[in-house]
Amino acid sequence: MVDNLVIDDAAEAQRYEAELHGVLAGILEYSVKHGRIALIHTEVPPEFEGQGIAAALTRFALDDARARGLTVIAACPYVKKYLETHPDDRDIVVG
Repeated sequence: MVDNLVIDDAAEAQRYEAELHGVLAGILEYSVKHGRIALIHTEVPPEFEGQGIAAALTRFALDDARARGLTVIAACPYVKKYLETHPDDRDIVVG
């Protein structure tokens, strides 16, 4: 994980936001309905790619879903790929 990376839930925008040194470095959009969170789209600007930001956002989202008792719908291609290499998280994934 990148040093000085701060991830927060921007609930009003329905997305998790990653900031690096005060600059928006990535987002993971979501939608929550009926006890499920759909992880829809991950985006990291080119200048921040390759630093593990998308992975950190995904990890944060999965941990948040687990803490909130939500099941996860992995609609985002990046999240799907992440789950292939992190099988321990599949217990909260549906669909």
